[in-house]
Amino acid sequence: MKAMLLERLVRLQENEAPLKLADLPEPSPAEGEILIRVTACGVCRTDLDEIEGRTAPPQLPVILGHQVVGRVAALGHGAGAFAIGDRVGVAWIHSADGVCTFCRSDRENLCPNFKATGRDVNGGYAEYMTVGEGFAYRLPDGLTDVEAAPLLCAGAVGYRALRLTDLQDGERLGLTGFGASGHLVLQAARHRFPYSDVFVFARRAEEREHALALGAAWAGDVTDEPPVKLHAIIDTTPAWRPVVEALRHLEPGGRVVINAIRKEDADKDALLRLDYASYLWMEKGVKSVTNVTRADVRAFLSLATQANIKPDVQVFLLEEANRALMELKASKIRGAKVLKIG
Repeated sequence: MKAMLLERLVRLQENEAPLKLADLPEPSPAEGEILIRVTACGVCRTDLDEIEGRTAPPQLPVILGHQVVGRVAALGHGAGAFAIGDRVGVAWIHSADGVCTFCRSDRENLCPNFKATGRDVNGGYAEYMTVGEGFAYRLPDGLTDVEAAPLLCAGAVGYRALRLTDLQDGERLGLTGFGASGHLVLQAARHRFPYSDVFVFARRAEEREHALALGAAWAGDVTDEPPVKLHAIIDTTPAWRPVVEALRHLEPGGRVVINAIRKEDADKDALLRLDYASYLWMEKGVKSVTNVTRADVRAFLSLATQANIKPDVQVFLLEEANRALMELKASKIRGAKVLKIG
C-alpha cells in the first residue's frame, strides 16, 4: 500500500517535505479489529506538533493522520459490529484501556493508556489502516468522504471545547483562530445557542471574511478590541499571545478554553504580561481540552446531521500531504485541508 511516512522529527522550514512516500505491506486486522480502505484523511495542526516533536510519536517511523474515512475491507476474528463495505470513520482516540478510573467515569480522554491514531499507532495518511471496531464510527449520509473527515477531529474536539465553556444561550462566545475547528464550532454554536452572538479573532483578512460569511457577529484581528466583553472564548491557535488577549476580553466570571494539544514556544514571553489584576481577577477561568472521547465524536456527528453542518474543504492527493502540511504551517487556511486517497 502507499503511505506517507514520518521517519524523523524536524523543525519545519519553508518548502520542507517531512513525509516520505513509501510502499508498505497492507496491515492485517487483529482480533476485534477492522481493516479500513482509506478514502480521505483530514490534515490537522496536531500533525505539525507530532512532526516538530511537541507531541512526539513514541516510535518512528509512523504514519500520521487521525481524521480518517474509509470502507471496511476486512474483519478480524470476533469483529462483527460492521460489515464489509460499511463506511466508517476513525478519530484521534484509537484506544483506551476501559478499566481505569477515568474510563469508568466517562473520561476516557484522560486514560493513562490512551493511544492516539497517527501518533501511537499508524493512522490514515495511507491506503489502509486498522482499528478496534469499538473505536470506529458510522458516518451520516449527506456528506462526501472529504466532508466527513474534518468532523472526526476538528469538529469533535471543537464540540468538546464548546461544551467545556458552559455557555448559556444568550451569552457571547469568542473564537480565537479560525481554521478547521473554528469554522465548525461557529456553525455548531449558532445551532445550539441561537441567541448567542459569536465574535471571531483571526490574523488573516480572508479568515475574518469567512467567519462573517458563516454568521459571526463581529470579526477582528487577535489584537483588536471587540465591541463588548465576552462570556467565553475558545482558543485554537498555536500561540500564547491570543490566550493572554482573550483573558482581557472576558466578562467577570468568563472562561477561556484552550483547544490545542500543545503551544509553540515562539511567543511564550507573552505570559510575562499576564498581570493578575488585569487578566485573571474577577473569577475568570482557564481550562484546556485534552483529547476526545468516543461520546464526543458520536455527539458531534449527530449534531452535524441535525444542523446540516458541512465543512469547507481544500482537497489534496495523498502524495501532496507535504504541501498541505506546509500551507497549514504558514497559516494558509480556509476551512479544513483533506487528503483524498485511492
